[in-house]
Amino acid sequence: QQFLIVGLLRALFCKAWFTSGISSSRNGKSPKPALLQLSDYLMDGYKKGVRPVYDWRRTTTVYIDVMVYAILGVDEKNQVLTTYIWYRQFWMDEFLTWDPAEFENVTQVSIPTEKIWVPDILINEFVDVGKSPDIPYVYVNHEGRVQNYKPIQVVTACSLNIYNFPFDLQNCSLTFTSWLHTIQDINVSLWRSPEDVKEDKSLFMNKGEWELLYVLSQYREFVEHEDSFAEMKFHVVIKRRPLFYAVNLLLPSMFLMVMDIIGFYLPPDSGERVSFKITLLLGYSVFLIIVSDTLPATAIGTPLIGVYFVVCMALLVISLTETILIVRLVHKQDLQPHVPEWVKKLVLEKITVILCIRDKKFTAARTFSSDMSRQVASNRYERSVGVNLPARESSVMVDSILHEIASIRHYLEKRDEYRDIAKEWLQVGYVLDVLLFRVYLVAVLAYTITLATMWSYWQQA
Repeated sequence: QQFLIVGLLRALFCKAWFTSGISSSRNGKSPKPALLQLSDYLMDGYKKGVRPVYDWRRTTTVYIDVMVYAILGVDEKNQVLTTYIWYRQFWMDEFLTWDPAEFENVTQVSIPTEKIWVPDILINEFVDVGKSPDIPYVYVNHEGRVQNYKPIQVVTACSLNIYNFPFDLQNCSLTFTSWLHTIQDINVSLWRSPEDVKEDKSLFMNKGEWELLYVLSQYREFVEHEDSFAEMKFHVVIKRRPLFYAVNLLLPSMFLMVMDIIGFYLPPDSGERVSFKITLLLGYSVFLIIVSDTLPATAIGTPLIGVYFVVCMALLVISLTETILIVRLVHKQDLQPHVPEWVKKLVLEKITVILCIRDKKFTAARTFSSDMSRQVASNRYERSVGVNLPARESSVMVDSILHEIASIRHYLEKRDEYRDIAKEWLQVGYVLDVLLFRVYLVAVLAYTITLATMWSYWQQA
């Protein structure tokens, strides 16, 4: 009995000593720091593999916020967008609560992320793991609110539309959802208001190629295999700054096209225009080779600027072809036939009136040339007849002179005929050259105005 009484007294003494120790530690009288006491208190019996709710029917809501820090890269070929974001989320952990009065009024504490339950919120568009810094801690306040802040380099798939390049606008989405839990277990919500998320550009580095316009948020519930899930989608809308591409791509092409138009003022009957336009065509080909690496390339579409370059190349080829045809038309050849009458009526009468280039110089020049030829033959004949010779010798001399004059006159008439043929084709060539030049100029201006209007609309949209 004595041993039994001594054992009971010893047990009561140990229990009293242990209880007083715990009480004194909670009242701050223990040399052990308050943060260590709080950490031991929170981790005592904590199971990070269990969703932290006392009632399993209660849903854990994860509040999400996204702030875009920088646009690191846009890969049009692989349809990949690389961004750097600041991601924030918080949720309520009912197992991580305490009374601050018992721990020296500590209201929040940092806890290693690996020791507590963390929701499995992922981005659906992830295609690669970025170089994101590891943030090993979360903040927990005395009410059980867990704050998880971390920067993330996001490499996501995005449907990039490059048709409007370099005036393109891209809309890429970041969809945050629980990978496993249904909406009955984990729901997602927006931390801030949609207006605040949309207009927040305080962290964005606004010095690169891309400009952040806004970030739109959208909550959605969807059903998959008879289970309901929740997701929060952020639409990151960015716009490319086109100045670099306008200066290095559009302006050189425009200058070459202007020089091609100016080349039409060279005389068509000279060989300089052909060599000039061939040089322009070769220069434009070299220009396209240089800028080919700058243009974005995808397997599903071609940017409009690529079509613009191809059309400009085609216009240069058409311009060279027109020049070659006109030069061939006006080139002087002795075996060239007369201009057909229907061509004269169509080109020299109707088209000249339409183009307001009616000219009488050609007729005057042809009449003057014929008159000069007849005048030369007449003068020679008069000088020959005016010589005093005997009658017989005079008759032989006259016949010889008349034969020679007839030969000269035939030669002059033949030469005048060839000259007239050349002048007719030259005049037809000049008229057709003016006609084709104006048609070409109208086509270039219409094409330029159309593209400028479209690009201006995209720039201001």
